Amino acid sequence: MRTATAFTLLLALAAGAHAQQVGTNVRAEEDSGIKLTINSQLVVETVEARDKKGNFIDGLTAKDFKVTEDGAPQTVRICERQHLSASEPLPALKREDENVTIYKRLSRTQLAAERTDASQYKDHRLLAFYFDMSAMGPMDQMRALGAAEKFVRTQMSATDLISILRFNGGAVDVLQEFTADRNRLLSILETLIVGEGQGNDGTAEDSSKVDTGAAFGQDDSEFNLFTTDRQLSALQTTAKMLARMSEKKSLLYFASGLHLNGVDNMAQLHATVDEAVRAGVSFWPIDARGLVADAPLGDASQGSQGNISMYNGTAMQATTDRFQQSQDTLYSLAADTGGKALLDTNDLARGIVQAQQAISDYYIIGYYTTNAEQNGRFRKVKIELAPPTEAKLSYRQGYYAGKVFAKFNTADKERQLEDALMLEDPITDLTISMEIDHFQLNRAEYYVPIMVKIPGRELALAKHSGAEHTLIDFICEVKDEVSGYAVSNIRDFVNIKLSDATAADLIHRPIEYEAGFTLLPGRYSIKFLARDDETGRIGTYQTSFTIPNLNKETVSVPMSTVVLSSERKDVKDSIYDAVKAKERAKTDAVNPLVYDGKKMIPSVTRVFHAARPLYVYFQSYTETQSATTPATPATAAAPATPIVSYVTLYRDGKKVYESTPLAATAVAGNRLATAHFRFELDASKLPEGLYQCQVTVLDAAGQHASFWSAPIQLIP
Repeated sequence: MRTATAFTLLLALAAGAHAQQVGTNVRAEEDSGIKLTINSQLVVETVEARDKKGNFIDGLTAKDFKVTEDGAPQTVRICERQHLSASEPLPALKREDENVTIYKRLSRTQLAAERTDASQYKDHRLLAFYFDMSAMGPMDQMRALGAAEKFVRTQMSATDLISILRFNGGAVDVLQEFTADRNRLLSILETLIVGEGQGNDGTAEDSSKVDTGAAFGQDDSEFNLFTTDRQLSALQTTAKMLARMSEKKSLLYFASGLHLNGVDNMAQLHATVDEAVRAGVSFWPIDARGLVADAPLGDASQGSQGNISMYNGTAMQATTDRFQQSQDTLYSLAADTGGKALLDTNDLARGIVQAQQAISDYYIIGYYTTNAEQNGRFRKVKIELAPPTEAKLSYRQGYYAGKVFAKFNTADKERQLEDALMLEDPITDLTISMEIDHFQLNRAEYYVPIMVKIPGRELALAKHSGAEHTLIDFICEVKDEVSGYAVSNIRDFVNIKLSDATAADLIHRPIEYEAGFTLLPGRYSIKFLARDDETGRIGTYQTSFTIPNLNKETVSVPMSTVVLSSERKDVKDSIYDAVKAKERAKTDAVNPLVYDGKKMIPSVTRVFHAARPLYVYFQSYTETQSATTPATPATAAAPATPIVSYVTLYRDGKKVYESTPLAATAVAGNRLATAHFRFELDASKLPEGLYQCQVTVLDAAGQHASFWSAPIQLIP
């Protein structure tokens, strides 16, 4: 089992240590002169104008439109017609006519913005093919990709530009920008891997849930950071991408339904729809399951329910209700954004054609709103022709204004964090550095403590503004790099009371946040976000790390990571403790950095004061017998051979310090033969500067040795 364990926020005593630079930060108190800031918001509307007979009205200009926003008159600054009605279908592209070139996918997380020097999308229809691989089984994926290929080959017109996007449970991947190159589109569609992204969908929690044979395994819901659906959050992110184009956009959403579970999901649904309306994107969901006929007791792809519900009809009713609810969500996405859902049909390409035919000639008009307030509220837009005529106008009836962080409610803040977590481009408003260590717990599991450091001066803005506290949000996700799935996560926040003394300390000293996970050997990636809840500033730290399988180590002495520190604090001395007393006791029992009632605080930056002791800690694992071979009385009584270790400091390639060798034997009763090494070095007589710290471990009995080294900085 892989779980996140306890976490504690500590105020680091070491002053003057600089955190690793991740982004560029400017201190709020620095005065850079006079700044003139002008904010304006351009609102873009797409309008279809037709006469009584349904014919498009040509020749309209900005003076012909009368626009009001919440009753206030607006001045139309942009008016441009899009010519689409004359487009003809391209000749059918047969397979023998295709270019066999395999085009490279872009695999980006952002669509390129429309060029300002030319109207690259003028008189073109923008269709975004969005494949939700996490919500479709392999057969559904094949049908969705087949429908897209059929449209590109036989039904694509000369004015169509198509983009291909994919979501497989992580970030939204842009595989192809908007293009009319059919060979390029077909190459990408044909090389998409069927079956990827599976295992990220939700788990049924009703009578339709079946026995999967993992009754005692970890619940899938424990791997989700929030109850909001990540599929909806990914759609919201995609709508933000498409907002960079002024034209009409249709998003063809290929999925096998969407399941909502709880109030938070409804909030995310509303946020996704609001973002689409604001961006001028219409959703056209296509149910890749097609026309479905369910067997009363389920098909061969699932296990038996194994209870009375399979006999009294409850299971079948629950399955039907769940299926209909998943389609209701698709219908809501379409109806609320001006699209149409294609449900219960095996001709999936028909849904693409409907989205294509829904966009004909229209006008793009734009105005700079006179309402500059960023409150997130809905603004009603009314467009008429001047003088008033009986023409029928089709347009967006309103939009949701942007919202500044100060106006965010709790749901908005949660969505902001999850959006930031899903972005590949890190946000670096706050500076963050991190140290990741690992210690073997047993032959299968490793305890992985992390220590995060944030400069306190970047969080002291609340006190400068007169606030009595500063709230810091933390969110962290650990993913298996091989499968791409999240295996553990953290969602935490701390509330630090700011007295005058505490605020003064924060300006000059960093804050360190500690957390821990239990993981199996493997390659992982970690993404950690911290947000100052008073200002909305976010910092990101992202890296990859490997947990080695020390059971297979035969050349050198198996050992943990080496932790360097210049301070040990009482476990009770902290600004804020996010763990209850009982939970903290359990964590302290597992955490090897806690001993004698004190906790060693990893340096993270490896910058030390020469006047303070330098602590070095690590473990070695010299298992003397196989875990599968029971110990005999003779071997059990044999004295354990100690492991010898010492620490050496080098400067300019010359040895300037060496500690007294320390011999340690394995802890009694420990199957791993774990030996603990704790050094306390006196560096007060060494001059300041850069050193190379080396740890040497010798096992005389096994004739093995291990070496570890890292640079450190001594400051006065």
